[in-house]
Amino acid sequence: MEKGQVKKLVLIGGSAGSIEVLMAVLPRLPIGMDFPIVVVLHRKSSDDNTLEELFAMKTHVPVREIEDKTRIENGSLYVVPADYHLLFESNGTVSLDVSEKVHYSRPSIDVVFESAAATYKEGVVAILLSGSNADGALGCVRVQENGGTVVVQNPAEAEMPFMPNSAIQLLKPDFIASTDDIASLIGRI
Repeated sequence: MEKGQVKKLVLIGGSAGSIEVLMAVLPRLPIGMDFPIVVVLHRKSSDDNTLEELFAMKTHVPVREIEDKTRIENGSLYVVPADYHLLFESNGTVSLDVSEKVHYSRPSIDVVFESAAATYKEGVVAILLSGSNADGALGCVRVQENGGTVVVQNPAEAEMPFMPNSAIQLLKPDFIASTDDIASLIGRI
């Protein structure tokens, strides 16, 4: 692998109720991360980058826009754009895809998690937050099957516990974590 090439990847997926968790986690991200973070949230189709701007105000980590064929770099935070699935390529870039919605969503957490698991194998840490549908649960299964780590927000703390509960019903997560635990887990990667 080339110097600086991504070997580890943190994915954070969520829907309703997850932005509040991210607002608590982002300020606590470690300086000089030797991995990228990719955030995939269910969001309305829009041309604006309000979410990216909001995240950039909450963290010292560079927040970068994802475009087709973007090269994912260590130490940066990426937000999957509205109305696109994100696919990871073996050459370190990503592709944006407009295929059918999964769980009524594009971007789909399942699609992103599954693609990352196939590409980065045991280097993936998938974190699933609050949400009101089952998107992300099958993606968590694929991450574990490929040797990666799965973290699920404690459903008792989730504003919408359906999403984390769906994952817990399909697999035994490596961690069931509170918001504070999520921040500290990222810091220990």
